[in-house]
Amino acid sequence: MTNGEILETAMRQSAIDANCKAEDFKRSENVIAESVKNPNARKYLQLPLTCNLISYGNNIVASIDMKYREIVETYINKYETEHCFETPNMQVLNTQFTEHGLQICFMAEYFLPDLNVLEPLPCKYEVRILEQKDFEGLYLPQWSNALCEKRKELDVLGIGAYKDNKLIGLAACSADCETMRQIGVDVLPEERRQGIASALTSRLAKEILLRGKVPFYCCAWSNIKSVRNAVKSGFRPAWVEMTVKPIEFVAELNK
Repeated sequence: MTNGEILETAMRQSAIDANCKAEDFKRSENVIAESVKNPNARKYLQLPLTCNLISYGNNIVASIDMKYREIVETYINKYETEHCFETPNMQVLNTQFTEHGLQICFMAEYFLPDLNVLEPLPCKYEVRILEQKDFEGLYLPQWSNALCEKRKELDVLGIGAYKDNKLIGLAACSADCETMRQIGVDVLPEERRQGIASALTSRLAKEILLRGKVPFYCCAWSNIKSVRNAVKSGFRPAWVEMTVKPIEFVAELNK
């Protein structure tokens, strides 16, 4: 697998998620697509979406409820691609959607491995490859980034770091779609700043690739610790997304 093939795989999955064509992400002009349900979309996406803006850097593909086409099309064609995903321009879109009982909710940056730099990083503790059966009993708050209790059946592979036979760090991946695996990682607070997160993330990425799947990593752009871990582990920014949700949904998250 090459970096180009990894990127193409991600674009094909984004096309499934957004109900568009993979080549739409390479266009210079923006693209509007109707958001629809698709059994092959990433499992955690609650399709159809009111509005989800996706950019691989060239343009914006807006996957939307078509009743909001005028709002979204005007917005993405007024501002530069990168500015559509940040303030102050973002406030324009948020204000217009608020009038319809909706608000901007999620903003995320997605990373893909760079095979030119991806290598298993050293860890001074014992590391073990974990399978789905090994996760039983690990659905605890300290491992909530690596594992998802609501979707246990999707947690398929992990790598743990052990100190005196005690699990102190865990990177795991979920089978969110057929071709890709999303990595999450946790390290106990007292064991951080020792390179454990990057050692586990990089090793898990290699294991995923060996199994013929593409690893990806997601975090908020403002989560500096997570971004640093991604970069140190051999990942590079690939695409961004911004999602609109009902005001009630946003309020629930803000409790």
